[in-house]
Amino acid sequence: MQNLKLYAVLQQFSKVEQNRFRKFLCSPYFNVNQDLINLYDLFLGQMNGDGAPEASKEDIWSRLNPGKPYDDVRLRKYFSDLLKLLESYIAQEAYQENPLHQATYLMEAVIRRKLNKLYNTTLGSARRLSDQQNYRPANYYYHQYQIEKNYYRLNRSLGKRDMETNVEEIANNLDRFYLAEKLKYYCDVLSQQYAVSYEYRILFLEEIVAHIQKYSYEEVPPIAVYFQIYLAYMEGEHEAHYFKLKELLEKFGLEFPKEEALEIYTFAINYCTRKINKGNQEFLKEYFDLYKDLLKKDILIIEGEMDTGLFRNIVLVGLRLGEMEWTERFIHEYQHFMPQVQKENIVSFNLSFLYFYKKDYDRVIETLRYVEFEDVITNLNAKTLLLLTYYEMDEIEPLYSLMESFRAYLNRHKNLSSRRRKSFLQLIRFLKKLSKTMPGDKARLESLRKELNNAKGVASSQWIEEKIGELE
Repeated sequence: MQNLKLYAVLQQFSKVEQNRFRKFLCSPYFNVNQDLINLYDLFLGQMNGDGAPEASKEDIWSRLNPGKPYDDVRLRKYFSDLLKLLESYIAQEAYQENPLHQATYLMEAVIRRKLNKLYNTTLGSARRLSDQQNYRPANYYYHQYQIEKNYYRLNRSLGKRDMETNVEEIANNLDRFYLAEKLKYYCDVLSQQYAVSYEYRILFLEEIVAHIQKYSYEEVPPIAVYFQIYLAYMEGEHEAHYFKLKELLEKFGLEFPKEEALEIYTFAINYCTRKINKGNQEFLKEYFDLYKDLLKKDILIIEGEMDTGLFRNIVLVGLRLGEMEWTERFIHEYQHFMPQVQKENIVSFNLSFLYFYKKDYDRVIETLRYVEFEDVITNLNAKTLLLLTYYEMDEIEPLYSLMESFRAYLNRHKNLSSRRRKSFLQLIRFLKKLSKTMPGDKARLESLRKELNNAKGVASSQWIEEKIGELE
C-alpha cells in the first residue's frame, strides 16, 4: 500500500487535513460512492497506527467487498477515483484560501449567466476584497486586470456602449502584471547563470528595460524591486544598485507573501555572497543585516517553521562577525521553529560552532563526538569542525584517527559530487601538513601558503590561512 501514489500523498496530511478531506468525501456534492469513503477509512487506520499489519490488495478488496472474488481492475479504479477526489480537494482548498480569486470567478459566472440582480454586489465585493489585500505581488495586478475586464464586460452586456470605458485601467494592470512577471523570471535566469551554463532566450527584455527606464514604476512594488535586482546583477560592480535595492526592500519587503519576500531577499543575500567571495569583507555586515531584517519582519518563519539551512547561515555569519551573545540568543530563541524530528541535532550542530568560536573546545567535542547526522552535508561540516577542534587543542592522535575515518567516509559516499569530495580531501591534506610544520619554518610555511593560494575550493581555506599566519 505504501507504494501507492495516493497513499504517499495522504501520509503528508496532518490530522486536521485528514479530517477535512473525510468531510469532503462525505459530501454528496463531491462524492456519492460509499466504497471510496470506506477505502479512505482503511488508509487512515493504516497510517494512524491501528496496530494491524500492512494490508495487501486482496485484503483491501475483501474488506470493501466481503464474499466477492478479487477484481484487480475494479480495485485499481477505486484507487484512481479516490486519487482524483484527493486532487479535487487540494484544488478546492487552494480556491478557498483566495477570496479575491473566488470573487473574480463569481463575476465571470454572473456575467456569463446574465444574472443582472447580482451584478452590483459581485462587482462591489471584488473591489472591496481587492482594496483589503495586504500584499502587492504581480498576481495582485493580474486580479485587478480581471476585475476591470469583467467590469468592462458588464457594461457592454448592459448596453452601455456610449460611455467612457475603463480600457486604460485594464491595460495598465495587465502591463504591470506582465512587466513584473517577466522581470521576476529573468532575475531567476541571472541567478542561475552563476551555477548553470545554459542560455535562456527571453523575448522583449531590451524593450522592457528601456520602457521601465523611461517611465516611472517606483510605486509598483514587484516592478520596482525586480528591476533593481536586474540592475544589481547586470551591473554588479556598481554597488549603488545594491543599496537602492536595500532601500526598496525596507519600503516594500512586507508587500509580498512570505515565500516570495524570502526569494527576493535571497537575491540580495546572494549579491552579498559574491562580493564576499571576491574579497570585499564589508559585505559580510550587509549579509548579516539582511538576515536581521528578515527576522524583524518575521519573513523567515513560514507555516511555523524556519529552514534549517537559513538557521545555520545566520549562526555562521553572526559568529564570523563576532556577535557571540546575539548568536547565542538567536539559537535559543529560534530553535523552537526547527522541524521537530531534527530539532535536537540541529541545535547541537549550531551550538558546536558557537563553542568553537568561543574557543570552548571541550564542549565542541562533547557536543559532536557521538552525534551522527542523517544529512550527509551536515555530517561533513560536523566532522570538519571536529578536525579543526582537535588541531586547535593539539590533540594529534585523535586528529589523525579522525582524518583517516573522514577520508574513508568521503570515499564511501559515492553520491557526493567530485568537487565536494575533493574540497574536504584537500582540507585533510593541508591539516596533515600543518600538523607536521614547526613554528617559524618560513620556507615550509611560504610553500604551504602558495599551495593553498593555487588550490581551488579547499574547505575551511580561510581558517587554514589563519593557522599558517600563526605559525610564521
